[in-house]
Amino acid sequence: METEVPAILRARETIAPERFTFHSSRMRMTHVTPEQLKAMDADSDRCAVELSDARVDVLGYACLVAIMSMGLGYHRASEERLHTRTVENGAPAPVVTSAGALVHGLGTLGAKKIVLIAPYMRPLTRTVVDYLTHEGIEVIDYTALEIPDNLDVAAHDPARLPGLARALDHSDADAVVLSACVQMPSLGAVEEAEQLLGKPVVSAAVCTAHQMLRALDLPAVAPGAGHLLSGAYADAPYVSR
Repeated sequence: METEVPAILRARETIAPERFTFHSSRMRMTHVTPEQLKAMDADSDRCAVELSDARVDVLGYACLVAIMSMGLGYHRASEERLHTRTVENGAPAPVVTSAGALVHGLGTLGAKKIVLIAPYMRPLTRTVVDYLTHEGIEVIDYTALEIPDNLDVAAHDPARLPGLARALDHSDADAVVLSACVQMPSLGAVEEAEQLLGKPVVSAAVCTAHQMLRALDLPAVAPGAGHLLSGAYADAPYVSR
């Protein structure tokens, strides 16, 4: 989140007049386990209040699996609760979770069947699959890279991802999720994967940027970030919970 979303916004600045500042507050998590994810999510209220102190215009919650591991449909409850924290702090701002953004991004593309790559251990990856299934999105194939350490997730080489995606059974997929995790870098490989596979390719970070721009009532367009941010869906509705 702290590298790819700013990179998307900086790329947008080359074609549009708006300028952005980026602020972050951290929830602690070193190993991607259900226990640490639950503790991390419990810390999200503090982060929302801290960021609203800066009078930001939109908040992005960066951990997709932390949301999804809390129960089906939880992104709606999280976004509403954290928005309420900003209201209570006198600085109301919309909240976009990467989990909700992935759901909405795939919906914007009209993608009913997908394949995905996730860095998580297999049980957590199944949690992601079940979450998306509950939202009406069929995951027809997936890869769980089973990387337990969060820093190792960040160090994964994005150049590997197009080949991993090509190995999936993607022929009937409407779209490909190149990284179902904002921690695993993929932005530089999104357009290569689209050319390789001949279909829309998104990531949790790309979908988050799309929803954040729409929450700001700005056209959701940025070069180098794939079909979702190509301009084809620049004015797609912002889905609030």
